[in-house]
Amino acid sequence: MNTGSNEPGEVVVASDGSEVDGTETDGAREQRGLGSRAPEFIKARRMLHLSWQVGVFAVGLAVVAVGIVLLPLPGPGWVIIFGGMAIWATEFVWAQLVLRWTKRKVTEAAQKALDPKVRRRNITLTAIGLVIVAGLAGIYLSKFGIVMPWKIEE
Repeated sequence: MNTGSNEPGEVVVASDGSEVDGTETDGAREQRGLGSRAPEFIKARRMLHLSWQVGVFAVGLAVVAVGIVLLPLPGPGWVIIFGGMAIWATEFVWAQLVLRWTKRKVTEAAQKALDPKVRRRNITLTAIGLVIVAGLAGIYLSKFGIVMPWKIEE
């Protein structure tokens, strides 16, 4: 992260009151500060820190790419993508902000889903959908029947 200076030991304080170097102040006990979580001996040397960031970016990019490939295939594509974002968030502020936003939205959606009115609506819609699917399957089976692939007569 560019702090505007190349002086070692300089501390940047985020807007929430937490220090960027990972230590926490009184106002930020529940949220860690923004910025690099690299070890101090790496952050002390600019070229080593830049190399560290390139490595973290490459690993995160590989994980996100695998997640993108798994989206249309069977597999946990979104989980892997968020894992790659978490790797990026160990080093980059923009990824930390994206993850915080995502966590906030997921928490809001979970709270909304726990609302009794929303749960009743979701259960009702699921039941209606299952009835429609069962009806369509019944119509298909009554019209075409069950034909096993090894008993197809041409």
